[in-house]
Amino acid sequence: MFERIEVMQCPPFGIVDALRQADHVLLGLCLTANLYGLAMIYSATRWKAEYHSMPIKQVIAMCIGIVLYFVVSQFNIQLLVDKWRWVVAGCTVFILLLRTPLGADIGGNRAWLQIPGIPFNIQPAEIVKLFFTMLLAQMLLKFKNPKELSEVPSVARLVGVLLYFCGLIFVISSDAGSALIYVFIFIFMIWAAGIYKRWFVAGLGICALGIFGIIKFLPADNRWRARLLICIDHDADPLGVGFQQTRSYLAVRSGGLTGQGFMNGSLVQAKYSSALPERHTDFIFSSITEELGLVGALAVILLLCAIILRCLYIASTAGDQFSSYVCIGYAGMLIAQVTLNIGMCLYVLPVIGITLPFFSYGGSSIMTMYVTMGIVSGIRIRSRPNWLKDQPSPTRGGKPGI
Repeated sequence: MFERIEVMQCPPFGIVDALRQADHVLLGLCLTANLYGLAMIYSATRWKAEYHSMPIKQVIAMCIGIVLYFVVSQFNIQLLVDKWRWVVAGCTVFILLLRTPLGADIGGNRAWLQIPGIPFNIQPAEIVKLFFTMLLAQMLLKFKNPKELSEVPSVARLVGVLLYFCGLIFVISSDAGSALIYVFIFIFMIWAAGIYKRWFVAGLGICALGIFGIIKFLPADNRWRARLLICIDHDADPLGVGFQQTRSYLAVRSGGLTGQGFMNGSLVQAKYSSALPERHTDFIFSSITEELGLVGALAVILLLCAIILRCLYIASTAGDQFSSYVCIGYAGMLIAQVTLNIGMCLYVLPVIGITLPFFSYGGSSIMTMYVTMGIVSGIRIRSRPNWLKDQPSPTRGGKPGI
């Protein structure tokens, strides 16, 4: 299924090397978005005393994430692909830990690990999707041209890997949102590889049949059916299934052009949770729009678009096809998360528990995003000409600097 690929030489590792060689443009964009989100998390958690530590936890996660960004940028991820069996086994065990006493039920999904001594929860699906992208990129290298890629046995192998990861995540954690992100990563990567368009038509047909089946045949009290129907008819159950999105929509509408003011949103600052549920996590975009208006919302979208475009630019200049596929997969992941989260906040897509990258509260999420961008930065480093990437490290006393 997987083939061995030629491993590119890693640049020498050291603190100075890491600081100098990393992609500072990408890091700057990530930090700007993260600090913007941190300010809004602070505003959205002021209303409840037990939430006051959340901004501090987010700062800790951000600092760890920045360190990981520099460290990961010095690693060559191609070194992992020859050990793909161990990678798959490790990812499987990591997800299965959710069924141990370490697993925690939050919001109806058993999707987080609560490890003693760690101040935030860890979501295995967030981390595993990084390895899923690498494994899929390696598989795509096996096919010499779009014709071979588009053959039924080839598509069956690729879809089999997708179904394995999505099925494992959904069965173990009931987290449909994370599974859907894997599907979007898959779509973007096979599109970049040149698969024939008829497979996308077939996929859309299967999705349409699936949605029709959920609405037509599942019982009326099924939560997935209810969440789909409420997006079609907002008046169906505005105080029940549609309550979160109804409040979100009110917050977005009340923001206007410039918003009600930072830390002055009527719903964001309300002293009861039902005013705007999950205002610091899933619905952080609604909080931003209420307090900073359309201007603040557009700033969020522009920042995230800039990060995505930077990933795609690095993909276009990558030194090998494997690295290019990985960057495209991560860009697709960002596009999917941004689209699904904002669509959820605007009441046009169902609630599926997807956070807004770099903006929503969550230690596991923010660290994973920095690791993801660190991988992209490492690809950028290895794509540079040798006279740039192989500069000697500064020395001190005739010895290499650390």
